[in-house]
Amino acid sequence: MDALSELVRSSLVIIALLGLPVLIAATSVGTLVAVVQAATQIQEQTLTVLPKIVVVGLILVLFGNFGIHLCGNLFDEAIRTIPRLVSS
Repeated sequence: MDALSELVRSSLVIIALLGLPVLIAATSVGTLVAVVQAATQIQEQTLTVLPKIVVVGLILVLFGNFGIHLCGNLFDEAIRTIPRLVSS
């Protein structure tokens, strides 16, 4: 059962490493756009979505290769862990 808990822990760490930068960037851009909208009193809904899409897409393009390597390493670790999971 120790192998399973280690695999779950590794998975959660990778999920955090992949998800948090995107969430932080989208939240920051959303807050910045909201402040600009409040200051200019422009309440157009498309102005809030478009910058978030652009920033999230840019982050995925810049860090996608890193994420793919992390997921590949996790997959390799999961495959190597299978004999320990079956034997216990």
